[in-house]
Amino acid sequence: MAKMNDKVALITGGASGIGLSTANLMAEEGAKVVIADFNVEGAKEAAEHIKAKGGDAVAVFLDAGNGDSIKEAVEFTVQQYGKITTLFNNVGLTNLKKDLDVVNVDLDEWDRLMNVNLKSVLLGCRYAIPHMIQAGGGSIINTASMAGFASDAIRVAYGASKAGVVNLTKYIATQYGKHSIRCNAVAPGLILTPAAKNNMSPELLNTFAKYNALPYHGEPDDIGHTVLFLASNASKFITGQTIQVEGGHYIANPTVPDFEQMMNMA
Repeated sequence: MAKMNDKVALITGGASGIGLSTANLMAEEGAKVVIADFNVEGAKEAAEHIKAKGGDAVAVFLDAGNGDSIKEAVEFTVQQYGKITTLFNNVGLTNLKKDLDVVNVDLDEWDRLMNVNLKSVLLGCRYAIPHMIQAGGGSIINTASMAGFASDAIRVAYGASKAGVVNLTKYIATQYGKHSIRCNAVAPGLILTPAAKNNMSPELLNTFAKYNALPYHGEPDDIGHTVLFLASNASKFITGQTIQVEGGHYIANPTVPDFEQMMNMA
């Protein structure tokens, strides 16, 4: 039996990368999928691809920085399929030029990232939860980040917004669990989405690889399969958790690769 039969999933940021992978995987497992994205043409292409493979999907425009747009995407999902049982809050922004250290971060950029990365998650849940209660329950999955657990030289706004997602996930799980609504998050490390491949140099990728426990980088499907698990009944006793999908990049003393190199040279 397919893992997502009778499920209706709204996936934000579903036109590419992690969202697209998740949309494809959920559709393959029997879910009816609504792909919401600012790039509505890309969302339509993704939905057509799913339908061509025998799945059931539609596209809808979403501006995650606009509360009315988020509400409209949720209402569209319910109007299209009669209910919503799965919400994947996956939209997120980062800006390496403006989101700097605490002293130099652009404050307008801080507000923008908090709005898109954190408030959009709150609003997606705010509008979807009443429909989930009416449907008898559901599963919410939020995209956090390892930046919510480990600090960096820059991206203070991004990291703070993703830490907020981690804690918001716990609040949602606590407050709506008795309604059979589960809420979990995934925290990706470096994932080779098309955007990452286009913007990261081989030298930078090699630096990440040096500190991974595993000898390869993550792919969108690595996150997609985790989200699929959290959306399915296979995880029915898991809630309030953030699963770190990061190839072991953050699990060890950061000096281990350097010490290994020194010992190999000795």
